[in-house]
Amino acid sequence: MRLDKFVCKSTALTRTEATRAINAGELSVNGNVVLDAATQVHENNRISLYGQILKARDFRYILLHKPANTICSNVDEVYPSVFTHIDVENPAELHVAGRLDADTTGLVLVTDDGRWSFDIIRPTRRCEKVYRVGLSYPIADDVAQRFADGLQLQGEQKLTRPAVLEVVTPKEVLLTITEGRFHQVKRMFAAVGNRVLSLHRERIGQIGLDVAVGQWRYLSTDEIGSFG
Repeated sequence: MRLDKFVCKSTALTRTEATRAINAGELSVNGNVVLDAATQVHENNRISLYGQILKARDFRYILLHKPANTICSNVDEVYPSVFTHIDVENPAELHVAGRLDADTTGLVLVTDDGRWSFDIIRPTRRCEKVYRVGLSYPIADDVAQRFADGLQLQGEQKLTRPAVLEVVTPKEVLLTITEGRFHQVKRMFAAVGNRVLSLHRERIGQIGLDVAVGQWRYLSTDEIGSFG
């Protein structure tokens, strides 16, 4: 974690105030004054501000049912931020692990633990994400096999990783993927001549969606550890 971020996570200082204190030589790490706000520190380091030992607040791990027409950003833009639905202190410290488009609904995981979220989204982790997809046209008979074999998406050289398609109705399917390319689900169906009308994420790894739209809860210890 960056030193300035650690200071913000263990005090009431803003990022600007933390940087100012660091530049003034008020921060020490393991007894040595550090003047670079970007210095990487660990929670086990002995970090002091004005001679007082700092202790970072505990990390938070949250499940949120994202409504439509919201964005996975910390600030409102054209659409409101998903963080308007989470009533916690210091929401600016949080980020979404695996963003969804504004029109996509469903499960998002929110945290201030960067290492944990990286374990979820890093390509080698191959974390399963399950989406319920509404389509413009009935699904063709060969699509499940084409998804299992890997698709060539427009503008990309590498095939998609094998994906699992389960047909619910002719125009509704469940799709399980283990990567997160740009607009991947929509592009996969476009590549087989179909179009996504609705997209809803139901599961990430072993964690399923179990709260109402716009509601949230903290993850259990077992859920947090399931990505280890």
